[in-house]
Amino acid sequence: MAPCLDAGDPRALTLAAAALAQGSVVALPTDTVYGLAADPSIPDGVTRLFDLKDRPSDVPVPVLVGSRLQVGEVAGPLDAAARRLTERFWPGPLTLVVPRRSAFVVDLGGPPRACQTVGVRLPDHPLVRALCDRVGPLAVTSANRHGAPPATTAHQVVAAFRGADGLALIIDGGVCDGTPSTVVECLGPTVRGLREGAIPWAEIFRDGAGTPSEDGSR
Repeated sequence: MAPCLDAGDPRALTLAAAALAQGSVVALPTDTVYGLAADPSIPDGVTRLFDLKDRPSDVPVPVLVGSRLQVGEVAGPLDAAARRLTERFWPGPLTLVVPRRSAFVVDLGGPPRACQTVGVRLPDHPLVRALCDRVGPLAVTSANRHGAPPATTAHQVVAAFRGADGLALIIDGGVCDGTPSTVVECLGPTVRGLREGAIPWAEIFRDGAGTPSEDGSR
């Protein structure tokens, strides 16, 4: 079983960065729920993430960043609508699906058209942001088997992935009982809600700009 370190352990960031550099998956606390992280720049890193979670490859994985500046490593310049949302809700539980930077050609899963966009979020969690600052943008998805409820404690992560290959480290940050992030697509001036999460649609669309999708899914 993967070792479990307290988030306050000074070794946690160093060991997590080393594991990610080897293409392994790390479980870590976030400002919403526990996540499984991989370095998308490492060959097969995202593949191991899909395999560990039993996640269908047609469902794309979002990317977490450590700063607003780091957004530019994965996405093109944000349009006005996207910038307004980041000013209101970042750092925090808002994932924006925006046009990719042309040089960011990593396969994050999803249908062919997904290679033109990327889901990106600046989390409100110091450990995750520090790890992104050290490693770079990270592909992160909730720490659970596909279809199961997201883990909110390190103990639940251990139980879900006991005996699984590919999970190198679990960082215990206490209880993460937040709701998964709200997902909004911003392509040019068009704003479309894909998944309602921690931020309700009423907050996202309070100015009447855009609408939720019919099924509310990404």
